[in-house]
Amino acid sequence: MSGHSGKADNEQLKGSKLFDVSHVTAVVTGGGTGIGLMITQALVANGAKVYITSRRDEVLKKTEELYNTGPGKIIPLVADVSQKEDILRLYDEVQQKEPKGIQLLVNNAGIARDDATKFSSNGQPDLSDPQAIADHFLKTPDESWADTFKTNVTGIYYMSMTFLPLLAKGREVTPGYTSSVVNITSISGFMKGSSSGQFAYASSKAAATHLTRMLATTFAQTKVRVNCIAPGVFPSEMTAGDSGEDNKSKLDMEMSNPAGRPGADADMAASILFLAGPGGVFYNEQILFPDGGNTLVQPAAK
Repeated sequence: MSGHSGKADNEQLKGSKLFDVSHVTAVVTGGGTGIGLMITQALVANGAKVYITSRRDEVLKKTEELYNTGPGKIIPLVADVSQKEDILRLYDEVQQKEPKGIQLLVNNAGIARDDATKFSSNGQPDLSDPQAIADHFLKTPDESWADTFKTNVTGIYYMSMTFLPLLAKGREVTPGYTSSVVNITSISGFMKGSSSGQFAYASSKAAATHLTRMLATTFAQTKVRVNCIAPGVFPSEMTAGDSGEDNKSKLDMEMSNPAGRPGADADMAASILFLAGPGGVFYNEQILFPDGGNTLVQPAAK
């Protein structure tokens, strides 16, 4: 007979334990607006210390002013993740501030440069007319592809490789917890259509998702995990065109997805807390699709 008596202890199975990030120090790129801000808010609301980056100092200052409401903390750092030299500088700065390491890197910063061909601003070509298709999509300037991939793919590559030692160091702080990278890609990297005329953006998101798989494999023996969130449509400067005084964007639209709406702050918060909290440590090289079922009703390769 076992010497154990009394009732079983369910304490570790409470949501407050599973999704606790009060022990987490994070870096969130593009953390001042859009999905990055939703992620930052979720982490800070649950006790994490979050370094947020942006190329725009005024965006960072506004986010710090409005959303640094605890119990965690927001620390803004100006950085351009499309530039390798700036990433190395950022690493030195974070390393000095966090000698014991960090537990989470969220590669969220992203750009869209398909303005010349996206259907919402240029109309859709006759898809039965080969010349019309060619004429429409050849309007894409070379730099649209280069710039998109530099931020959306190369930026994730250099950020992940650069911060790996600091993440590996940080995993030792809390017993049983492992550090992780979370890459924010998009369902557009899985959809079989043209993403409403956005070839460069969608291709970059497919590349970023595959990069997640490669990084997870390469980092496996370091015990640093790499997962991916591939959102559907959420309000951001990319989808709504701009953000307001609160650095938030608004999307008032009905969606054809089963949920019938765009994503909300709580949808993204649940995704990041799941992956970043103790409840997510068994997850590695996984892709979450907070998309309201969009990939369910449109042709998609998942």
